[in-house]
Amino acid sequence: MSPALPVVSGQETAIALAKAGFVRIGQRGSHVKLRDQGGRTVIIPLHRELARGTLSAILRQSGVTVSEFIDLL
Repeated sequence: MSPALPVVSGQETAIALAKAGFVRIGQRGSHVKLRDQGGRTVIIPLHRELARGTLSAILRQSGVTVSEFIDLL
């Protein structure tokens, strides 16, 4: 069983994914776009608290597991 999704902000999520190898390639309004070496692109809303479904979708698109994400925080 995977651990529960943590409650994090968009900024904390962007920082954690940067540690995982994602690079910031742009921003439009309150949404930042990150891309990794493999070409995966993730868009993160810079909200104070991300909804669980939004965080789940971001992690699925990035290929990062919940356990890996928690370690990156």
